[in-house]
Amino acid sequence: MQKSNYFPTIVLSQILLLLLFLIPSMATVDSSSSSEAKVHIVYTEKPEGQEPEDYHIRTLTSVLGSEEAAKGALVYSYKHAASGFSAKLTPHQVSELSKQPGVLQVVPSQTLHLHSGPGIGRMDV
Repeated sequence: MQKSNYFPTIVLSQILLLLLFLIPSMATVDSSSSSEAKVHIVYTEKPEGQEPEDYHIRTLTSVLGSEEAAKGALVYSYKHAASGFSAKLTPHQVSELSKQPGVLQVVPSQTLHLHSGPGIGRMDV
């Protein structure tokens, strides 16, 4: 029987999905009590029988009160490696959204910077 060429792709996809969940959860949480809206990543169950973005907007609407507000807060809708979206949310909205059915995790968005020092990753010949 011939081995499938999809195996490396499946393994890589699983590793990337795992990293999507682990890296944000390792981030330090800002303990400030600011009510300012900040971008968060919301991981959801994969919607069955509907477009992911429609599902994400409906989930946001349940907390923000209107579809217009949900569309205004939505930053990006993830559809391939993971199911979820990023949105500008206040701490209260994060708390309420975390209680919604189908929401798996809500984490603050962060930017990570890769650093390399002398000799790391360089091929000085």
